[in-house]
Amino acid sequence: MCITLEQVSRTFEGRKVLQDVSLSLPRQGRICLFGPSGCGKTTLLRLICGLDRPDGGRVTIPAGTRFSCHFQEDRLLPWYTAEENLALALGGGDTARAWLARVGLECAGGLYPDELSGGMRRRVSLARALGHDSDVLALDEPLRELDVPTADRLLALIDERLGQRLLLLVTHDRSQAERLGCRILDFPLA
Repeated sequence: MCITLEQVSRTFEGRKVLQDVSLSLPRQGRICLFGPSGCGKTTLLRLICGLDRPDGGRVTIPAGTRFSCHFQEDRLLPWYTAEENLALALGGGDTARAWLARVGLECAGGLYPDELSGGMRRRVSLARALGHDSDVLALDEPLRELDVPTADRLLALIDERLGQRLLLLVTHDRSQAERLGCRILDFPLA
């Protein structure tokens, strides 16, 4: 069974962000939600992941579906170091250190989020999502604020780690979606 949306609508402060969206997502594959800022990509992603409810319509998520999410905000706990944030999510210090190395932050494990640059926090957050075992990998602007060589290295890591999962990617950079072999869904959807 796959994730389905039937006639889904969502409104914020009187503004219709999504209207009558119907969509069926496969169990595995690569999908990119692509479009201009403010068109509803993040809202749709949150609905698909079960983090928000539609005003109308229905979202069906198969029982037991496990999601791993990377949000636009890093959502790191400020009282934990980068390594501790990863260890909390991934189950141990050795795993956390290995993931820090995979995203090029092996020397930053002892730093707190407010001591990291925006791009470094983004990489810690991405490591947390990639290292988590899940059925669906939802990445919302994962490479924003990163220089080209770092983004290229992380695109290769995303590709390597995807396996048999479903990738739901939100990006403003169509070339990233193309490099990952994503089927692109252009917004607005109806």
